[in-house]
Amino acid sequence: MSDTYLVTTYADKDQVKALGARWDPARRQWRVPAGLDLGPFARWLPQGLALEPVASAGAVARAAGTALTEPLSGSAGALAPADAKGISLSRLLGGVAVAVSDAFREGVWTTVEVVDVRARNHVYLEVSERDLSGNTVAKAHAVIWSSVAQRILPAFQQATGVELAAGLKLLVRARPVFKAQYGFSLEVDEIDPNYTLGDLEATKREIRERLRREGLFELNRELPPPWDFNHVLVVAPEGGAGLGDFQAEASRLERHGLCSFIYVYSRFQGEGAPAEIRQELLAALEQIRVNHPWLPDAVVLIRGGGAVNDMAWLNDYALARALCELPVPVFTGIGHERDNTVLDEVAHQRFDTPSKVIAGIEQVIRERAQQARAMFDSIATQARRSVEQARLQATQLRAQVHTGALGQIALAKAGASQALTDVRLHAVVTVRQAADAAQSRLGEVQQLARAQLQSAQRETPALIGEIRAEARQMLRTARLQVGSDLEAIRSQARADLRQQQDHLSRSLGDVSLLARQAIAQARQGSESLMREIAGQGPGKTLGRGFALVRADSGEPITSASTPAVEVTLQFHDGQRAATLLKP
Repeated sequence: MSDTYLVTTYADKDQVKALGARWDPARRQWRVPAGLDLGPFARWLPQGLALEPVASAGAVARAAGTALTEPLSGSAGALAPADAKGISLSRLLGGVAVAVSDAFREGVWTTVEVVDVRARNHVYLEVSERDLSGNTVAKAHAVIWSSVAQRILPAFQQATGVELAAGLKLLVRARPVFKAQYGFSLEVDEIDPNYTLGDLEATKREIRERLRREGLFELNRELPPPWDFNHVLVVAPEGGAGLGDFQAEASRLERHGLCSFIYVYSRFQGEGAPAEIRQELLAALEQIRVNHPWLPDAVVLIRGGGAVNDMAWLNDYALARALCELPVPVFTGIGHERDNTVLDEVAHQRFDTPSKVIAGIEQVIRERAQQARAMFDSIATQARRSVEQARLQATQLRAQVHTGALGQIALAKAGASQALTDVRLHAVVTVRQAADAAQSRLGEVQQLARAQLQSAQRETPALIGEIRAEARQMLRTARLQVGSDLEAIRSQARADLRQQQDHLSRSLGDVSLLARQAIAQARQGSESLMREIAGQGPGKTLGRGFALVRADSGEPITSASTPAVEVTLQFHDGQRAATLLKP
């Protein structure tokens, strides 16, 4: 007889071992040594069968054939009727269980994607495999027995920071197990943490490299940092602990009117979370652009801490690209200090926690306020210094102006006195020159008049008209000359007065008055001379009662010593003949 192999679980090992079963390390299966009673092991026998384990996956058919042709032996086995048409379901599935156990004596390292996790005493998993299009190509149930879970899950979580959850990709060592009552499943006894970490990092690396190839990775980080904060757009899970920490400080800034915060809520984990974040963020920015003339100074993405696989949902290409292309700086405060996502890498500035984000914003606002206060104090100090300097300069300038004014007044007085003397002297000289010129002109006129009278006496009476015309022309010329001299005197006086006006102040009125008086006197003298000159013509002389004595030849007789002769007396209104007697 040969050994009988049992169908057990890891949890049954202590019981079967106590009953006398032995462990077969080659097949990784408990066996009952030949000759040992199988009765105590009935619950672990392949559904009442006491068969030798088959050697290959084809044992199922052989086991079924055996069941059809051979009676079963064993303490718990009820013999099949001789006229049976076939084997029982339990016997068939028992053969399948033996075949599976024989085919997979040890666990096989297998890559799976977790679809669902249910943890009670044991951990039950639903795992699958999907192709590049996302279609499921394989699916199975798996179990981690509680004793195994207590050993491998803490080590896995400590190494990766990841909690076992849906969406996680794992490299597990699993042994296929088939049981007639429960069907097919995988028993997991080991998880490779390096694979999970590598898969998460590979996803981030792929997104990172793609963004770099497209020239987008550094776009947001190259934006200038906000100089100050007036409006901030915040995207966070509604009701999250991280949002509460952020709002506790943000509300204080809003109460004091330092900065306003616009909140947009979205899921940050689970299927479709990245698309929802992107949609809510872009919609909020568009709404701000439509309703306000400004864009926010920054966009803040925050969420509280969690498992690494919770954060892994944020490693999304479309969401990362949207952040890169935003026209405003992006601040992230996702999880804890040890957490890191692609969003943190492309953001303008990364903070460890939501609380540190609002602390950074508050720090910038405080620095700007301190700078403003310092600048105000500097401006006030400079203004005070400038006022003091201006006051001192004004005092100095006032003293200088006062001294200069006194000096200018003294100079003006001296200049006015000198100018007055000069004007008086110049006026006297001008009047004297005008008188001399008038006298000279008068002599010339008188001489010319006598010459004209003599010429008139020699010429025919018709020349009297010419003499009169010439006399009148000469008189006009003399009058114009005198007027020209008078105008020259006036122009000179005005020029002299204008030159002195720049240096005279209030005393200039007196000087002007004296000048006007001197000019008036000169005018009166000139007019008197003009009247005298005008009165020296023949017509005027005859009109005053004088008569012109001419000889027959027409020449004037100007001396009483003239011998007796017939003469003609010319009056202003006609002529009379007369005889001049001897003296």
